[in-house]
Amino acid sequence: MTILETVAFDIETTGFTVEDHLTVVGFDSEIGSRIFLNTGNQPHPENLDGRINEHLDRPISLTTRKTEKDLLCEVTDFVRSTLAHREVKLVAYNGERWNGGFDLPFLRTRLCHHDCDWPFTELPYIDAMDIFEKRFNTTENTLTGVYEELIEGDLTDLDPFTDSKEAVGAWEKGDFEGLILHNIADIRRTRAVMLLAERYCSKSHFQMRSLDPVARK
Repeated sequence: MTILETVAFDIETTGFTVEDHLTVVGFDSEIGSRIFLNTGNQPHPENLDGRINEHLDRPISLTTRKTEKDLLCEVTDFVRSTLAHREVKLVAYNGERWNGGFDLPFLRTRLCHHDCDWPFTELPYIDAMDIFEKRFNTTENTLTGVYEELIEGDLTDLDPFTDSKEAVGAWEKGDFEGLILHNIADIRRTRAVMLLAERYCSKSHFQMRSLDPVARK
């Protein structure tokens, strides 16, 4: 496995069914986080990013759009204009594994719904959950549990929610600040545990695969 910069990835949604929508897509790298918010045409504070950055040691860059399709277009533009030109790997926690996962299957479904192209062409991908299930002795295998047991950092305090299901209610109430802080906590926890795994595990322990689709439109 070539040593590539880790870009952590996580999404928030309105639920888990085929009819549900994306609300937030977040990426985190060493220099900061890039967050995309679907407001669902709800009003939001003009200084939302400034309010969120008051809580953070590394800044975010926030893009807001009124619809899910517009959010997907922005994410695709960001990946193609920025990530595709860097030596990076995409990392998620239970984003997609041999027996399931959530983030990438959900994203594919919503892209199909809007007839949008797949954004992650030519990007390598690792799911961090696999390594902690097999190569570490932890009580829990959830992202929050692994982070708290092995790192004990301050990202738990940053997260305003104790359960990811609270993110659904937050979006419905227009609590975009809380929703985004939750996403930031998750992408930064994902990146933190991946960096930890790279300190203690060999290259052969990681399962890296391509996200390049077989066919393109």
